[in-house]
Amino acid sequence: MKFSSVFSGLAALALASLASATDRTAAIYIQPVSQSPAAPAPLAEIRYDPAAAASDAEVISYEAPEIPDETRLVRIGVYNPSAKRWESSTSVASVENFSKGYSPTLILSVDQKGDVLSAALRGVRIDAGQTRDFGPQALVLVTEPGKQPELNKPIVLSPEGKNVVQEERTFLQKYWWLIGIVVLMTMTGGGGEQGK
Repeated sequence: MKFSSVFSGLAALALASLASATDRTAAIYIQPVSQSPAAPAPLAEIRYDPAAAASDAEVISYEAPEIPDETRLVRIGVYNPSAKRWESSTSVASVENFSKGYSPTLILSVDQKGDVLSAALRGVRIDAGQTRDFGPQALVLVTEPGKQPELNKPIVLSPEGKNVVQEERTFLQKYWWLIGIVVLMTMTGGGGEQGK
Protein backbone atom coordinates (compact mmCIF):
# COMPACT_ATOMS: atom_id res chain seq x y z
CA MET A 1 0.00 0.00 0.00
CA LYS A 2 2.74 2.44 0.94
CA PHE A 3 4.82 1.55 -2.08
CA SER A 4 1.97 2.36 -4.49
CA SER A 5 1.24 5.73 -2.85
CA VAL A 6 4.93 6.67 -2.92
CA PHE A 7 5.17 5.57 -6.54
CA SER A 8 2.07 7.56 -7.56
CA GLY A 9 3.40 10.63 -5.75
CA LEU A 10 6.73 10.39 -7.56
CA ALA A 11 4.95 9.92 -10.89
CA ALA A 12 2.81 13.01 -10.26
CA LEU A 13 5.93 15.00 -9.34
CA ALA A 14 7.70 13.87 -12.51
CA LEU A 15 4.70 14.81 -14.68
CA ALA A 16 4.47 18.22 -13.01
CA SER A 17 8.15 18.91 -13.65
CA LEU A 18 7.76 17.85 -17.29
CA ALA A 19 4.76 20.14 -17.68
CA SER A 20 6.62 23.12 -16.23
CA ALA A 21 9.69 22.33 -18.35
CA THR A 22 7.85 23.58 -21.42
CA ASP A 23 7.33 27.00 -19.85
CA ARG A 24 9.50 29.72 -21.35
CA THR A 25 10.27 33.25 -20.27
CA ALA A 26 10.81 36.38 -22.31
CA ALA A 27 12.36 39.60 -21.04
CA ILE A 28 10.68 42.64 -22.60
CA TYR A 29 12.68 45.86 -22.82
CA ILE A 30 11.65 49.44 -23.48
CA GLN A 31 13.63 52.27 -25.09
CA PRO A 32 12.50 55.89 -25.54
CA VAL A 33 12.56 57.03 -29.17
CA SER A 34 14.41 60.35 -29.27
CA GLN A 35 17.31 62.09 -30.98
CA SER A 36 19.73 60.77 -28.37
CA PRO A 37 18.24 57.40 -27.40
CA ALA A 38 19.09 55.87 -24.05
CA ALA A 39 19.95 52.21 -23.58
CA PRO A 40 16.95 49.87 -23.43
CA ALA A 41 15.67 49.25 -19.91
CA PRO A 42 13.84 46.15 -18.61
CA LEU A 43 10.07 46.53 -18.66
CA ALA A 44 8.64 43.10 -17.89
CA GLU A 45 9.33 39.40 -17.80
CA ILE A 46 6.67 37.05 -19.14
CA ARG A 47 6.31 33.31 -18.55
CA TYR A 48 4.42 31.44 -21.26
CA ASP A 49 3.82 27.98 -22.62
CA PRO A 50 3.77 27.97 -26.45
CA ALA A 51 1.69 24.77 -26.47
CA ALA A 52 -1.02 26.19 -24.17
CA ALA A 53 -3.70 28.77 -24.77
CA ALA A 54 -2.85 32.47 -24.93
CA SER A 55 -4.56 33.11 -21.61
CA ASP A 56 -1.91 31.03 -19.82
CA ALA A 57 0.72 33.76 -20.19
CA GLU A 58 1.78 35.33 -16.92
CA VAL A 59 3.64 38.55 -16.09
CA ILE A 60 6.38 37.50 -13.64
CA SER A 61 7.82 40.96 -13.06
CA TYR A 62 6.92 44.44 -14.23
CA GLU A 63 8.77 47.71 -13.69
CA ALA A 64 6.91 50.89 -14.52
CA PRO A 65 9.11 52.74 -17.02
CA GLU A 66 10.69 56.10 -16.28
CA ILE A 67 10.13 57.99 -19.51
CA PRO A 68 11.44 61.53 -20.06
CA ASP A 69 8.72 64.19 -20.43
CA GLU A 70 9.68 65.15 -24.01
CA THR A 71 9.41 61.55 -25.23
CA ARG A 72 6.26 60.69 -27.16
CA LEU A 73 7.16 57.21 -28.50
CA VAL A 74 8.87 54.15 -27.07
CA ARG A 75 10.32 51.01 -28.66
CA ILE A 76 9.24 47.65 -27.22
CA GLY A 77 10.94 44.31 -27.88
CA VAL A 78 13.16 41.50 -26.64
CA TYR A 79 16.68 42.84 -26.09
CA ASN A 80 19.94 41.04 -25.32
CA PRO A 81 22.02 43.34 -23.05
CA SER A 82 25.19 41.25 -23.35
CA ALA A 83 25.14 41.33 -27.18
CA LYS A 84 23.65 44.85 -27.17
CA ARG A 85 21.13 44.02 -29.89
CA TRP A 86 17.42 43.37 -30.28
CA GLU A 87 16.60 39.65 -30.39
CA SER A 88 13.13 40.12 -31.86
CA SER A 89 11.39 42.58 -34.10
CA THR A 90 10.34 45.66 -32.20
CA SER A 91 7.23 47.79 -32.20
CA VAL A 92 6.72 51.45 -31.49
CA ALA A 93 4.07 52.52 -29.01
CA SER A 94 2.87 55.83 -27.67
CA VAL A 95 3.70 56.83 -24.11
CA GLU A 96 -0.06 57.37 -23.66
CA ASN A 97 -0.30 53.59 -23.13
CA PHE A 98 1.26 54.18 -19.69
CA SER A 99 -1.06 57.06 -18.77
CA LYS A 100 -3.37 57.06 -15.82
CA GLY A 101 -6.53 55.07 -16.54
CA TYR A 102 -4.76 52.58 -18.83
CA SER A 103 -3.45 49.10 -18.08
CA PRO A 104 -0.57 47.89 -20.28
CA THR A 105 -1.09 44.65 -22.17
CA LEU A 106 2.13 43.08 -23.45
CA ILE A 107 1.66 41.02 -26.62
CA LEU A 108 4.22 38.40 -27.65
CA SER A 109 4.18 36.74 -31.05
CA VAL A 110 5.94 33.38 -30.98
CA ASP A 111 6.57 30.71 -33.61
CA GLN A 112 5.59 27.04 -33.37
CA LYS A 113 8.79 26.21 -31.42
CA GLY A 114 8.11 28.97 -28.89
CA ASP A 115 10.81 31.43 -30.00
CA VAL A 116 9.77 35.08 -29.71
CA LEU A 117 9.22 36.78 -33.06
CA SER A 118 8.02 40.17 -31.85
CA ALA A 119 6.75 42.08 -28.85
CA ALA A 120 4.19 44.86 -28.70
CA LEU A 121 2.35 46.94 -26.13
CA ARG A 122 -1.25 48.09 -26.03
CA GLY A 123 -2.82 50.25 -23.35
CA VAL A 124 -6.29 49.03 -22.37
CA ARG A 125 -8.66 51.55 -20.83
CA ILE A 126 -9.61 50.59 -17.28
CA ASP A 127 -13.23 50.72 -16.20
CA ALA A 128 -13.10 50.60 -12.41
CA GLY A 129 -16.70 49.41 -12.22
CA GLN A 130 -16.06 46.38 -14.42
CA THR A 131 -12.72 45.03 -13.22
CA ARG A 132 -10.43 45.08 -10.25
CA ASP A 133 -7.39 43.76 -12.11
CA PHE A 134 -5.43 46.92 -12.96
CA GLY A 135 -2.01 45.32 -13.35
CA PRO A 136 -0.23 44.56 -16.60
CA GLN A 137 -1.55 41.66 -18.65
CA ALA A 138 0.23 39.34 -21.08
CA LEU A 139 -1.01 37.82 -24.30
CA VAL A 140 0.91 35.27 -26.39
CA LEU A 141 0.02 34.76 -30.05
CA VAL A 142 1.36 31.57 -31.62
CA THR A 143 1.78 31.80 -35.38
CA GLU A 144 -0.03 29.30 -37.56
CA PRO A 145 1.19 28.06 -40.92
CA GLY A 146 -0.44 29.87 -43.84
CA LYS A 147 -2.50 28.34 -46.60
CA GLN A 148 -0.43 26.47 -49.16
CA PRO A 149 -1.03 26.80 -52.91
CA GLU A 150 -2.72 23.94 -54.72
CA LEU A 151 -0.02 22.41 -56.86
CA ASN A 152 -0.46 20.01 -59.78
CA LYS A 153 -3.95 21.32 -60.53
CA PRO A 154 -4.70 20.45 -64.18
CA ILE A 155 -4.86 23.33 -66.63
CA VAL A 156 -7.35 23.02 -69.49
CA LEU A 157 -5.78 23.85 -72.86
CA SER A 158 -7.32 24.29 -76.28
CA PRO A 159 -6.08 22.22 -79.27
CA GLU A 160 -3.77 25.14 -80.15
CA GLY A 161 -2.13 24.89 -76.71
CA LYS A 162 -3.65 28.07 -75.21
CA ASN A 163 -5.62 28.47 -72.00
CA VAL A 164 -9.34 27.96 -72.45
CA VAL A 165 -11.23 30.98 -71.14
CA GLN A 166 -14.96 30.59 -70.70
CA GLU A 167 -16.91 33.34 -72.40
CA GLU A 168 -18.72 35.72 -70.10
CA ARG A 169 -22.45 35.43 -70.72
CA THR A 170 -24.71 38.49 -70.87
CA PHE A 171 -27.63 39.13 -68.56
CA LEU A 172 -30.15 37.90 -71.17
CA GLN A 173 -28.14 34.72 -71.80
CA LYS A 174 -28.10 33.92 -68.08
CA TYR A 175 -31.68 34.77 -67.12
CA TRP A 176 -33.80 34.36 -70.31
CA TRP A 177 -35.93 31.70 -68.67
CA LEU A 178 -36.87 33.93 -65.73
CA ILE A 179 -37.86 36.72 -68.08
CA GLY A 180 -39.99 34.23 -70.05
CA ILE A 181 -41.81 33.09 -66.89
CA VAL A 182 -42.56 36.69 -65.87
CA VAL A 183 -43.91 37.53 -69.36
CA LEU A 184 -46.04 34.33 -69.44
CA MET A 185 -47.55 35.05 -66.02
CA THR A 186 -48.29 38.63 -66.99
CA MET A 187 -50.03 37.60 -70.22
CA THR A 188 -52.13 34.79 -68.72
CA GLY A 189 -52.95 36.46 -65.44
CA GLY A 190 -56.58 37.43 -65.11
CA GLY A 191 -57.51 41.02 -64.60
CA GLY A 192 -59.84 42.37 -62.04
CA GLU A 193 -63.57 42.42 -62.57
CA GLN A 194 -64.52 44.95 -65.25
CA GLY A 195 -67.64 46.92 -64.36
CA LYS A 196 -70.59 44.90 -63.19
